Amino acid sequence: MSESTTYTVTGMTCGHCVQSVRDEVGRIDGVTSVKVDLPTGAVTVESTRDLAEAEVRAAVAEAGYELTA
Repeated sequence: MSESTTYTVTGMTCGHCVQSVRDEVGRIDGVTSVKVDLPTGAVTVESTRDLAEAEVRAAVAEAGYELTA
């Protein structure tokens, strides 16, 4: 079973930003895929379990950005 949720992240401006967010969110237990759309700030996370928004928010903050939705 796979869960897919899309969040909005602000502050990303380049490929390095995208990679930082992808790396940090990808470290969350159960995450199988992280897709980042730089122009819109959309971050789609697929996982094997239901993720708490707080987990994703903390990972995005660790990368230096802010989860807005």
